[in-house]
Amino acid sequence: MSAAPESGHVAPGTPATAPSVVTVHVWRVPNRKVPAALTRMATDRVRLRSTAGLQFARLLGTGRGTTFAIRDADLQRWALLASWDTEADAAAFERSTIVRGWGRLAEERWRLELVPLSAHGRWAGQEPFGTPVPRRWDGPVAAVTRARLSARKAVTFWQAVPPVASALQQHRAEGGLLAAFGVGEAPAGWQGTLSVWRSADDLRAFAYQGAAHVAAIRRTKETGWYAEELFARFGVARADGSLDGRDPLT
Repeated sequence: MSAAPESGHVAPGTPATAPSVVTVHVWRVPNRKVPAALTRMATDRVRLRSTAGLQFARLLGTGRGTTFAIRDADLQRWALLASWDTEADAAAFERSTIVRGWGRLAEERWRLELVPLSAHGRWAGQEPFGTPVPRRWDGPVAAVTRARLSARKAVTFWQAVPPVASALQQHRAEGGLLAAFGVGEAPAGWQGTLSVWRSADDLRAFAYQGAAHVAAIRRTKETGWYAEELFARFGVARADGSLDGRDPLT
């Protein structure tokens, strides 16, 4: 998975209601601009704190999504995950110094607008996507997972990753998985994934029918890998730009 310093904002006393919209920005920068991207990861953390309508945000490093291990880290790709009070707040952010700054660095940009469908667990003690009422969604869906590993259980966790990563690649080859990559706030211990699926049925097939993932869920309960974990599902309301040279949703 990825390596990046933690960055984010949570408004004090934010209620556990679902945000109006969740956005994901993904920027790819050329090698020569990686140092500038690392600088922005630090400075934008401060700027986010004064952003109007922002409920929760994390600046994230990413991984290539092949093994979801630390060696997967991709220093050319960076992401911002954000929850918003209103769609107008999310739209106004597109004119911010943060987005404009990344736009000057990036050679490629992908942006998602997501509607929370379900969320379980916590991220740094918060419920960043509230407690949405589960409902049906026709069309592409996205999933965000995030876990803080228990230090004593990290070795057994990483031993269990390869079969799950292989299963993801099989779903990618079959067309159900449209995009997936690792996200993280630190070199080790805080691990997550962002995945986009052709449909909710495709996501459910991986999560609850695939032998590797079902076994990982069982071992999670038995072993207690995580000190904290979160799983959230979203409907993809809009996607702009490209990822690795193409629009994953087409």
